[in-house]
Amino acid sequence: MDSPANNLYDTASQPDTGNDAYTFLEFNTQGEEFDYPEFHELSQPIRSSAWPTPSDSLVSEAPDRLPSSSDASPSAKSRGGGGGNSNSKFSSNKAATVAVDALAAGMSGLNFEETGDDESFEYGKGDFAVEHACKYCGVANPACVVRCNVPSCRKWFCNSRGNTSGSHIVNHLVRAKHKEVCLHKDSPLGETILECYNCGCRNVFFLGFISAKTESVVVLLCREPCLSVNALKDMNWDLSQWCPLIDDRCFLQWLVKVPSEQEQLRARQISAQQINKIEELWKTNPDATLEDLEKPGVDDEPQPVGLKYEDAYQYQNIFAPLINLEADYDKMMKESQSKDNITIRWDIGLNKKRVAYFVFAKEDNELRLVPGDELRLRYSGDAAHPAWQSVGHVIKLTAQEEVALELRASQGVPVDVTHGFSVDFVWKSTSFDRMQTAMKTFAVDETSVSGYIYHHLLGHEVEMQMVRNTLPRRFGAPGLPELNASQVFAVKSVLQKPVSLIQGPPGTGKTVTSAAIVYHMAKQGQGQVLVCAPSNVAVDQLAEKISATGLKVVRLCAKSREAVSSPVEHLTLHYQVRHLDTSEKSELHKLQQLKDEQGELSSSDEKKYKALKRATEREIAQSADVICCTCVGAGDPRLANFRFRQVLIDESTQAAEPECLIPLVLGAKQVTTAIYFILRLLLEIVM
Repeated sequence: MDSPANNLYDTASQPDTGNDAYTFLEFNTQGEEFDYPEFHELSQPIRSSAWPTPSDSLVSEAPDRLPSSSDASPSAKSRGGGGGNSNSKFSSNKAATVAVDALAAGMSGLNFEETGDDESFEYGKGDFAVEHACKYCGVANPACVVRCNVPSCRKWFCNSRGNTSGSHIVNHLVRAKHKEVCLHKDSPLGETILECYNCGCRNVFFLGFISAKTESVVVLLCREPCLSVNALKDMNWDLSQWCPLIDDRCFLQWLVKVPSEQEQLRARQISAQQINKIEELWKTNPDATLEDLEKPGVDDEPQPVGLKYEDAYQYQNIFAPLINLEADYDKMMKESQSKDNITIRWDIGLNKKRVAYFVFAKEDNELRLVPGDELRLRYSGDAAHPAWQSVGHVIKLTAQEEVALELRASQGVPVDVTHGFSVDFVWKSTSFDRMQTAMKTFAVDETSVSGYIYHHLLGHEVEMQMVRNTLPRRFGAPGLPELNASQVFAVKSVLQKPVSLIQGPPGTGKTVTSAAIVYHMAKQGQGQVLVCAPSNVAVDQLAEKISATGLKVVRLCAKSREAVSSPVEHLTLHYQVRHLDTSEKSELHKLQQLKDEQGELSSSDEKKYKALKRATEREIAQSADVICCTCVGAGDPRLANFRFRQVLIDESTQAAEPECLIPLVLGAKQVTTAIYFILRLLLEIVM
């Protein structure tokens, strides 16, 4: 209320009307039961010289309005307690009447205005019109909200849990994998970016606070490494009292307040499922709102996978959309991991190619870099250097967390510049394309797998079959440790069945058992054995064990990983091609040496070089007893015309089901899978 007539505390501006409504509070109108000292003390009026006292009002009006003693009614006497001066009691009643009239007159001068705050604000809707309102629920109290300080985000979230187990800001940071926040400028602590006092770390999940031993001061300190720095222990800080800023999935209330009950009632109620959907929507549309979730098509979900399928076409129709979704998500995540302001250290590799060394902070990228990944290095240019970019492959990750990127082209590299570079992930659809191709082959090519395996993959009930093989007298393999009873039983069972599963915890000899199985399969004379696994590390381990048995093993690597060092380098196909010592391959060696020295060949020499290399690769692969590669690598064009009757897949539960289908559609008739005892589904379909 802005009017002077409405302000009861601004008494100096009130006119002397003779009817003091405010001083009516001095009268005891509630009966004698409230007659105790505390009540009188609390009910003392605020005196003002501008307003007349109650006694002044009564004195001025009493001569004309007080009745005589003969006018007193019996009821008036009885209400007075049955004794005492009746005129005095009646005067008190009359005074109360006068005070009521005075209050009514005073109230008539008051102008009540509706602010409209409560009426215009709908409960459960939130105040999303305010820029700093929580993007989840609409709470806009500056003391209760913080801003995600990631440049690509900059959204506000509150410290309220709502219908979730954690506060909205913590929910966002976890789901978006962001780590920096900033307080509001109107919050009690002002516009402050939360960071470590010692090293400047802004990861709020590492930050905590400690207090001084003698002063009422607190500082923010990260858990690692600053909490264990000896120099800080000698200062006036009580490191033993370090407490994290986030407790029970909420920020500490002295730092970021929790919205009041009234504010939470006004806020929009949002579920954890809605939070998941809006976070996923923000990855493709950063300006999306909760209303966008209600648009047609947003909640459309792909058909769920089943345990059984009518045929391979239904299998393909269900898995194909899921693979497309995963491909889109993988592409979006990789392309969003660009990093600017990179410092480069230049070097030259043994193959005379230019190598760029730089640090790619692990905590800043969601995707883990591994050798073989393809990256694009860019320089925007300056007055002395033109814009430049080149694509290369990660050849190693050093102990100092440096990434070694070998560039494809060495021409025009700005080696005299070390600052201001940018790094982008290069996304390739190879793995997803090969999964789609494998499902199509599974559906249209009846010879891709045996009928028994076909029905097993679709979940059909089929009669158990046995493979007619001559079992060896000894189930162990040369070069491998002796098998125990359970391992011998596993090898014997696998050799007699078209579909087998080996399971066991790590350290129980699963790799040795798998190598023994492959050895006996190769000795049965049914052709080459294909050994696969989802990861390159698992494939290398199997290749090393199988090679120890004396079998001829070829490790097929992706061309992007040929420059990456491997513990089984001597088994790789590209290594054997380079070191094949025959007179027939002398021309290939000459062209290879010329290409290494000059960096490129003429068009005619390049054509001849590729033809000779393909022929040599095929010759080496055909002469092998066992070919080892990743599941995706089984779709390599170099294996396009190969047929494998016997296939072993290690760690199959760490791959998507269509990924394991790639090696199977190369003619599998006997399949063995080896898994950990604890099953883990690592495929995450983002919807």
